[in-house]
Amino acid sequence: MVEMGSEREKDLENNGGLTATDSIESRWVFQDVYDSDMDSGDHGTDDGSTPRNDLELDSDDDDDNAMRKLIRTGPRIDSFDALEVPGAQRNDFDDVSAGRKILLAFQTLGVVFGDVGTSPLYTFSVMFSKAPVNGNEDVLGALSLVLYTLILISLVKYVLIVLWANDDGEGGTFALYSLLCRHAKVNLLPNQLASDARVSGFRLKVPSPELERSLKIKERLEASLTLKKLLLMLVLAGTAMVIADGVVTPAMSVMSAVGGLRVGVSGVKQDQVVMISVAFLVILFSVQKYGTSKMGHFVGPALFIWFCSLGGIGVYNLIKYDSSVWRAFNPVHIYYYFKRNSTKVWYSLGGCILCATGSEAMFADLCYFSVRSVQLTFVFLVLPCLLLGYLGQAAYLMENHADTTQAFFSSVPSGVFWPIFLIANVAALIASRAMTTATFSCIKQSTALGCFPRLKIIHTSRKFMGQIYIPVMNWFLLALSLVMVCSISSIYEIGNAYGIAELGVMMMTTILVTIVMLLIWQINIIIVLSFVVIFLGLELIFFSSVLWSVGDGSWIILVFAVVLFFIMYIWNYGSKLKYETEVKQKMSMDLLRELGPNLGTIRAPGIGLLYNELAKGIPAIFGHFLTTLPAVHSMIIFVCIKYIPVPVVPQNERFLFRRVCPRGYHIFRCIARYGYKDVRKENQQAFEQLLIESLEKFIRRDAQERSLESDGNDESDSEEEHAFSRVLIAPNGSVYSLGVPLLSDFKDTGKAVVEESISEELKAGPSLESLLTDAEQSFEKELSFLRKAKESGVVYLLGHGNIRAKKSSWFIKKLFINYFYAFLRKNCRREIANLSVPHSHLMQVGMTYMV
Repeated sequence: MVEMGSEREKDLENNGGLTATDSIESRWVFQDVYDSDMDSGDHGTDDGSTPRNDLELDSDDDDDNAMRKLIRTGPRIDSFDALEVPGAQRNDFDDVSAGRKILLAFQTLGVVFGDVGTSPLYTFSVMFSKAPVNGNEDVLGALSLVLYTLILISLVKYVLIVLWANDDGEGGTFALYSLLCRHAKVNLLPNQLASDARVSGFRLKVPSPELERSLKIKERLEASLTLKKLLLMLVLAGTAMVIADGVVTPAMSVMSAVGGLRVGVSGVKQDQVVMISVAFLVILFSVQKYGTSKMGHFVGPALFIWFCSLGGIGVYNLIKYDSSVWRAFNPVHIYYYFKRNSTKVWYSLGGCILCATGSEAMFADLCYFSVRSVQLTFVFLVLPCLLLGYLGQAAYLMENHADTTQAFFSSVPSGVFWPIFLIANVAALIASRAMTTATFSCIKQSTALGCFPRLKIIHTSRKFMGQIYIPVMNWFLLALSLVMVCSISSIYEIGNAYGIAELGVMMMTTILVTIVMLLIWQINIIIVLSFVVIFLGLELIFFSSVLWSVGDGSWIILVFAVVLFFIMYIWNYGSKLKYETEVKQKMSMDLLRELGPNLGTIRAPGIGLLYNELAKGIPAIFGHFLTTLPAVHSMIIFVCIKYIPVPVVPQNERFLFRRVCPRGYHIFRCIARYGYKDVRKENQQAFEQLLIESLEKFIRRDAQERSLESDGNDESDSEEEHAFSRVLIAPNGSVYSLGVPLLSDFKDTGKAVVEESISEELKAGPSLESLLTDAEQSFEKELSFLRKAKESGVVYLLGHGNIRAKKSSWFIKKLFINYFYAFLRKNCRREIANLSVPHSHLMQVGMTYMV
């Protein structure tokens, strides 16, 4: 028994400070008597040496002479949360009724499938502009290419596979990146805490037979800085392509729909089509602010009519013209098509991929709806109507080879041309919103994960927090779409740019989902290899085709994507450099010890909330406040707004409080944790009230823990008794003093063994009642101090830390940091802006770091 206890002590001494056994409901931990309840990893010295606990300031004892205590804790004693809010935030779609699911499936038509639904307007026209029809076999070959591209990429890849790689209902490239960051330490920003993994959103996969391979991949990713940077660049490239897609989608959809006028009215010219398209685009982006939910009730029925029209026209053309086009489901026609016109067909692949445009929107817009609603809608309505629409166009073209320039509108029966033209334009406007909403989602995700400058985000739905509107990006996308429509008036050239944007994000998604399969899903390697070879191989073939025609004007979209990539990379690089510099220059605990509880200045009544980005240590900006201001507040709280790689942090797990200095200093740290999908619309008064109540809860529990831990440690004069003195605190608050042998006895025989030893072990110490009385007095005193400070007022202390490159730095670094990053930081939205704090409650100090 004693040997087991000694071995345990050695392990604890090797690990330092605070360790725990494997337990779910409660934990046994050893702790030095002067340790606080904080994670030891939350503090460190400036020189990078072994971290020290903040409460070691008032203890000069050596580690060898320090008395250890055995404490049994709950699942998490240093996470003093905000409020026990019932019904904590979770997936929006977990508890919806069957009728609500049907309504959600109906709304997905307008929000998710608008883009892929309008692809019949232009797919065949763009294809045959590069590979003219020379016979019916060419029509069959092109149709076969379109059918299998739609089935393989849209149905198999996205609907059946990629949608399941969502991050708790959130889709898109950054959702995949967040998923990877949660399972492996691949985030370049070094602000991770061990407590992050205790948030309920961290639902990691149970080990499987493929675990060994997964662990090797995890270790390789975490150990290689190059792989981390490469992974980040893949994610940024994919996000840049999504935003570029949000520019080209409105231009392509609206131009192709309005172009139908040239079929119905022979006198209409291309310039008039462009002017009408510009007017439609302005209207489209102007109504974007009314929200996805409100617009979804309108566009859902409109898209339902559109898909039914597609299917109806397809059936009509199949019956009237040539029903033999069903033969296109035989893939041998693809082989014959390439055999007859290999080079031209290869050029036309850039048009063929347009049939799958909008597939990425299904994934990126997933945060608006559930996976099942998207899958049901696509399989039972969208896909059949699209297949019938393409079959009907091909049946018409079998007898009208010359009408390939406007294949869709030419195949519409003359009696219903104008109603179909009207609904086609409505569908095109709705389709333009599909990638716009996807763009908003990606930008919000990337902002939360530190890869995009902060922008104003408006939440358009009270029920579903994922439905957002970003005004700046809305008008930015409008301006660029207008530039594209006016400068590139041909839908063939716009179609090539469309293909570049779509294929770029498709390839990034394929690579990221492959990593998810290996690291997280842990499925058979044969399945993983089949996925990456088939789909990445197909996308590379398509991408080679669109790149060959990049000189016809579609290079504009590539330039735009590159600019976006550099904006995101520079922001991430600057933010990482700034955080690392603040960590290196944080204040020393020894300095605070020398200053004393008054911090070398006057402590005026009140609470000061010092906002900073550090999750560990004391920010250097605090020292700047001490030297700049004539007085500081009697209570200081370092508030860190921290995003962790989960979609949602429940409200009752929002705040993490810790005591930074000994009690007399009245300095605390509050880490406000958010997921990248969380709504940040707190009212200033509500935020203050929530924070104060959380701090009261922390002080109460902290007082209880301290009172129960103090068990007359100074009573024994024997060095041997010091070495073996232990205190046990049970989860119900009972206090016991134990010897080492009783540790293993407790594990073997349970609680009864401990109860038998109470009377003898507590004889030497003060009574429990006196300890609790002292604790109550100490608690009431500190609580009274907190309330008086609150009555005096709360002031928000904002430290604006700027960085500049040193004179000895490389020219590129100076350019990035001193100009590009400085410009982005100057014009981005401040974190405090979400609270709408009055100017009378604000106090700001600037500080510049040389990096």
